[in-house]
Amino acid sequence: MIRSSRWFVGVVCLLGLSVPTLRAAKAEDKKEPPVVAPREGKREQLKLFNGKDLTGWIGHEKHWSVKDGMIIGKNTEPVPVSTYLLTERKFSDFRLVFDAKLVTSEMHSGIAMWGRLAPEQKDKFTYAGHLVMFPSGYGFWDLYGRSMLHQNADKAQKVGKQHDWNAMEILAQGNRIRFVLNGKLISDWREPEPDRIKEAPIGLQLHSNSVPQELHFKGLELETFPEDKLLTVKE
Repeated sequence: MIRSSRWFVGVVCLLGLSVPTLRAAKAEDKKEPPVVAPREGKREQLKLFNGKDLTGWIGHEKHWSVKDGMIIGKNTEPVPVSTYLLTERKFSDFRLVFDAKLVTSEMHSGIAMWGRLAPEQKDKFTYAGHLVMFPSGYGFWDLYGRSMLHQNADKAQKVGKQHDWNAMEILAQGNRIRFVLNGKLISDWREPEPDRIKEAPIGLQLHSNSVPQELHFKGLELETFPEDKLLTVKE
């Protein structure tokens, strides 16, 4: 054991580091993210989807349509780059309440936020920024950035439905995101680098894939600069 400890110290020294330096780095990794207060602005109740057509949204017409009061995202040919149906309006602090259903394939979808369109990635409707993922591989992802930010699959899969409707609430305030799935609070997370947060479109994801996919969305009611309160959590 003594020999192993000396070997470790020796390797650390060869790397030009010290044991205290490594300890400090480890402590830095565990540093709590800053607390950014909710932004102030006009509180509005919005229906992002009128139930009839895609007024207020932009995206590839070949992938997005409306039927029976639902937004449908679908592909039959390969999708080389994840593509999004995007709100024309931009948002920072908001509450989004909606239902979504994965019909075909096992690939996750998600709600993109706090970022930007990224046409340099070979699709004019792809997105760089934060993604709240569901119903496969639940978690928060940084699109074209830091990859996985927060994982919650173990907790989410206990209450989520893979090929049925899931009721969801996303409450985004300051640098904090809370995610509720079928009445259960799944995630309460803060962005450790708040400068990355932008007022931006909200996007519905159709993931890159080589197989047919189909997703349905409905509801999509949004409140700007909402009260600091979750509305859909059930005791």
